[in-house]
Amino acid sequence: MNDDARLTAWVRGRVQGVGFRWFTRANALEIGGLTGFASNLEDGRVQVVAEGPSENCHRLLEWLRSGDTPGRVDGVTEIWDAPRGGYDGFDIR
Repeated sequence: MNDDARLTAWVRGRVQGVGFRWFTRANALEIGGLTGFASNLEDGRVQVVAEGPSENCHRLLEWLRSGDTPGRVDGVTEIWDAPRGGYDGFDIR
């Protein structure tokens, strides 16, 4: 679990216009060691891409599913991959 990973998650529910991306970034920074972004999609979902230690990516995914997020999360779909790099920090797009 100490290897680096890339998590891509699509969060559906009432997750736009409620500060969801800001809180996702804040949690990623609090967990530490993560780079990537949170972005609104045209269909109302939020896409989250996080790269870093696998354990930290799993912690962010747990938070996304926890019910402790702003708005209302109806579900999270995720895929895992090898990190691609190219991120300087964790951004809101």
